[in-house]
Amino acid sequence: MWGAITGLTAEAALLSATPLRVAIGNGTATGARRAAQTLLGQGVTALISVGLAGGLNPTYQPGTLLIPRAIIVGASPYECDPDLCRALGGTTGDVLLGHDVIAATRAEKSALFAATGAAALDLESGAVATMAAACGVKFAALRAIADPAWRDLPKLALNALDDTGKIRWGFVLGELWRHPGHLPGLMQIGADANRARQSLKAGLIQCHWPER
Repeated sequence: MWGAITGLTAEAALLSATPLRVAIGNGTATGARRAAQTLLGQGVTALISVGLAGGLNPTYQPGTLLIPRAIIVGASPYECDPDLCRALGGTTGDVLLGHDVIAATRAEKSALFAATGAAALDLESGAVATMAAACGVKFAALRAIADPAWRDLPKLALNALDDTGKIRWGFVLGELWRHPGHLPGLMQIGADANRARQSLKAGLIQCHWPER
């Protein structure tokens, strides 16, 4: 039995047709760690981090699908399980950075890319990798880039989600009322996130899952 950890409810919904046990990490490393513990307590034998990622490689477009060969946590690389990667469609050869905070600016993303060589980062995969390694179970990741390396994320986007990974519509609408000039950028972020989710959906269709 395999388990999947996602950051948001929208990503978890993409897994409804799969045989995976799913837990939501609510977009934080701490939440992902709790989600992994829940799945391990249910007896899963493999953990897969599924969801969106922030781009660090400036050549990667929104919607680029990543099946990394390793996940970097701090200075340590955690190798993804080759069999799991093959089941997901085969590794893309990239390295993913497991980070504690979102890289919001182009300068931050550029610095992380130069320091690590990672193609992208997310807030769940590092916790999944370390939990899996500590418990002796397989792990892998399937991530799609939503936020490209060349974009500065506005503060509105950084604060748009609540602790459960859902959009804080009252906050968002209030901020747009006060700062209507943010609307075009926010719409572009939404379009790119939707493109990334469509890539994830297409990638999940191609996966080879174990029988229920």
